[in-house]
Amino acid sequence: MNSHAHVKKPKTMAAILMIGSFIGLFGETALNMALTNIMEDFSISAGTAQWLTTGYLLVLAILVPLSAYLVRWFTTRQLIVSALLISSLGALLAALAPSFSVLLIGRLVQAIGTGIFLPLMFSVILLIFPIQKRGSVMGIVGLVITAGPALGPTLSGLIINASSWHYIFWVMIVLNILLLIGALKTENVSDISKPKIDVASLVLSTVSFGGIIFSLATLAETSFTEPTVWAPLLAGMIALLLFISRQLKMPQPMVNLRVFKYPMFALGTLLMFITLFVILSVAILIPIYLKSVLAYTSIAAGLLMLPANLINIIMAPIVGSNFDRVGARIFTRAGFALVTVAAIVFLLILSATTPVWQVIAALCILFLGISMTIMPAQTHAMNQLPPELYADGSAAMNTLTQLAGAAGTAIAITLFTAGQQNYIAEFGAGIPPEFLAFGTHYAFYAVLVAAAIGLVGSLFIKNTRAATK
Repeated sequence: MNSHAHVKKPKTMAAILMIGSFIGLFGETALNMALTNIMEDFSISAGTAQWLTTGYLLVLAILVPLSAYLVRWFTTRQLIVSALLISSLGALLAALAPSFSVLLIGRLVQAIGTGIFLPLMFSVILLIFPIQKRGSVMGIVGLVITAGPALGPTLSGLIINASSWHYIFWVMIVLNILLLIGALKTENVSDISKPKIDVASLVLSTVSFGGIIFSLATLAETSFTEPTVWAPLLAGMIALLLFISRQLKMPQPMVNLRVFKYPMFALGTLLMFITLFVILSVAILIPIYLKSVLAYTSIAAGLLMLPANLINIIMAPIVGSNFDRVGARIFTRAGFALVTVAAIVFLLILSATTPVWQVIAALCILFLGISMTIMPAQTHAMNQLPPELYADGSAAMNTLTQLAGAAGTAIAITLFTAGQQNYIAEFGAGIPPEFLAFGTHYAFYAVLVAAAIGLVGSLFIKNTRAATK
């Protein structure tokens, strides 16, 4: 049996999927550089503004589990075209937003498009390329996943400097329309079996992921003792347990959790989760720090983040092309070691008077490490699964990685706010750069803990070959 589906132009199809996913992932963090501007325009706090990122990621986390259904209900072309049209509609709403609530709705609609696109990219690329070519192809996929969120602040900084944050969305609309022209000729590679959609699973997954992330995000401005924090968390945890139990009992589950019976898939997914948690935490903290503490403009802050992104862009294809020879074990260990070192450096240097070259150097170390963790962990995990489980594995992995991004953003802002409050309680609010710097420093403890868990996890990676069941 062939391990891949034959299409006329696999590279063109892969390019459309990757560019579409890049635009969506760029959207995850594009507004991070504009948060201070948006906070001024709509007179809102950082805790409220972060919903533009957290809400986006939350919709992805809720929608991605549906992807295993969607690819069996609709053709590949239908899904790509629909995703691009929905993303464009959301971007249009956001670009024209007269108020924060309309801007947030636009973001959530945009996220629906990305939530369709992202898992589709994984499952289709795994289907159209033979296993021996996956290392280099997934290297580019890894670049898309990291470069999208990482380049968001840099590119949006340039756009904001040239005009205003509204134009971030106009740029996305133009790119989506251009991509739509190519998407009209894509071939179908999915097996249309139209399985019955389990409404109970859909409700449980929405309540579980929605409740947990809502609780984490609300913590930024509300005490844990408040019902608005603990009630959604409790509801989310109960719904999650019921969801897991239901999926394991169903003959055709919404998310096939049996993929986690493959130990290296489970471990690879955990390492992906940690990497996305770190990327999204840093992508929201550093722009705020550079603009609010060190007083850089949007364009300067964006350009200062560029060297680290360039390292990631250069390294991704190098790691991809050497993956089959070096293996996931060495790459993930080296990568998480570097990410851990970078987190320690940030904790040592971050203050109101830190020389900016030190921040850039620490970012470069961090992204050098990330370039070695994300693609090897992802490819190694997916290679453990037989072809019939690719869509299920992709849905499970993407759900958890989007949850990681939402959790990273929510926890980063929560700790950032808590750190400021602790500082103000002790020293007063007389010098804003001082308490903002302390808040950023405080939030990096979460990055260090995540990196350390990733480093320990990488020690258990085994260079096993793909499943052949």
